[in-house]
Amino acid sequence: MTAAANQIEFNEVTAKLPENLHPFIVKQPYNEYTAQNQAVWRYVMRLNVDYLKKVAHESYIDGLGLTGISIDEIPHMEGMNRILKDIGWAAVAVDGFIPPNAFMEFQAHNVLVISSEIRTIDHIGYTPAPDIIHEAAGHAPIIANPEYAEYLRRFGELGSKAISSPDDDLIYEAIRKLSILKENPNSTQQEIDQATKEVEEVQNNVQELSEMAKIRNLHWWTVEYGLIGTLEDPKIYGAGLLSSIEESKDCLDDSVQKRPYTIEAAEVPFDITAAQPHLYVTPNFAHLSYVLEKFANKMAVRTGGLSGIEKLVKSMKMGTAELSTGIQISGIFSRVIAFEGAPIYLQTTGVTALASQGRELIGHGTHQHADGFGSPIGKLEGTNLAIEDMSPRDLEAYGIVEGKEVTLNFEGGVCVQGRIVTGKRDIRGKIQLITFKECRVTYQDEVLFDPSWGVYDMAVGKSVVSAFAGPADDKSFKNIHKKSEVTAQKISYSDVALRLHELYHRVAALRNSTEDNGQKIEQLEKVWGTMKADYPNDWLLALECYELMHRWDHSRSDEAKQYLYELATSEELKTLIENGLRLIK
Repeated sequence: MTAAANQIEFNEVTAKLPENLHPFIVKQPYNEYTAQNQAVWRYVMRLNVDYLKKVAHESYIDGLGLTGISIDEIPHMEGMNRILKDIGWAAVAVDGFIPPNAFMEFQAHNVLVISSEIRTIDHIGYTPAPDIIHEAAGHAPIIANPEYAEYLRRFGELGSKAISSPDDDLIYEAIRKLSILKENPNSTQQEIDQATKEVEEVQNNVQELSEMAKIRNLHWWTVEYGLIGTLEDPKIYGAGLLSSIEESKDCLDDSVQKRPYTIEAAEVPFDITAAQPHLYVTPNFAHLSYVLEKFANKMAVRTGGLSGIEKLVKSMKMGTAELSTGIQISGIFSRVIAFEGAPIYLQTTGVTALASQGRELIGHGTHQHADGFGSPIGKLEGTNLAIEDMSPRDLEAYGIVEGKEVTLNFEGGVCVQGRIVTGKRDIRGKIQLITFKECRVTYQDEVLFDPSWGVYDMAVGKSVVSAFAGPADDKSFKNIHKKSEVTAQKISYSDVALRLHELYHRVAALRNSTEDNGQKIEQLEKVWGTMKADYPNDWLLALECYELMHRWDHSRSDEAKQYLYELATSEELKTLIENGLRLIK
């Protein structure tokens, strides 16, 4: 994918992204942001910064400037990138929620994914959908802290290796659908209620948390909703809190339980559609990395073994098993045969690739292994010696020599019979792969490989040392991550709404105009009159008008202020309006 073809400006960080992530990147639709969208950004940012400078981690306010985020207008992605590259990071625009493994993989490459959408005025206080306020103004500023940035990168590195389950895919799709419907003003309440029911059903049907589910819990309770400091006096650093007017205030209230952050948080699920009843407090950013390492030590990427292969089989998605010789088998694992608690044979279905140290072995890509791959694991029967540990003399003694017919009986009952053609060794000389002709592989009475199927490649290894999601070599496969078929719909605005947006645009132009106040007041009075006649309930436009009247000491500012108070017909509206008026004072 080239920047020119897609009109996306890449920098030295995003240029290194693997091609399998490119389909998720979209061009930020900056010209589609309405003047009302810009007013929503400005309102939330002004309010948040005013409040957060007292309660957020000290890195937040400084980070806003360091990451190129303006309070007054929605940031351009290209502008952010030109500044982010100075701290070794970058940002790309995406369409809402993307699959968790893909999200983590972006993060592992020091790239923030930023939803190009922005919340509507109806969800100005909190939105269940990812939007540019949450991503850019929530996530980006804290990464200016080097210790936290490294935690985020490391989290992405491990998260992209976490093995998921089919349940995770169902939950992802259900939440993505619900978030899109909730944020679209054209959605019906019936559609939202049905989507909410679907989310609840898939979440309630989960029998066992996968690695991905657990690491997403850790991500939620730290990166999204984390507090830092002491239980008695915590500060905010989680992006979900930093970008929510409501929750940034409510989260510090005594009604929200504060818990010390430990690895147990991996077992605690969250509800993305509601305020959190409890939050976790880390004493410092270093503790986040400490807990992450404790969790990583339990992941299949480090433990391997039978349980690791079983997780890959259950996932029904692309994964990799690494054997003790360093050979890596990447594909969709369909079967594992076990003996005495250890895997003795593994099998993939469909295109498979073999690699070593993350690089595909020459001649062993998906063209060579288009129909799957299977191999025994372990020691030969009757000996404590594994093939990988054999010296040249041992190999000769067991008949493992090029050109010879050989029968290899493995512990547990797998038998390989055939004529050895060649072998592959790593840089240290350790055998990783043996190729046979006229080969038959059996397990008890079952034929696992028949001579008529062609050449048989046997991976060498006495154990599975690692199992993880995704391929060993990104270049081996295309379309690793499945894109959702549920896409965010472009909001369709009526003529009435478009005229309202034009009024917002005129107010913004007046705010930045260099004309004399007399001319500006005359134009503002026309906007005010039209607003009262055609859009009497639009509190944000009224607030923007009042701000200019107050600034220019206009005689009608008291009238406008009283008008705003009369609009506060609900507790939520009252809070929004009073917060805005307080900023203007």
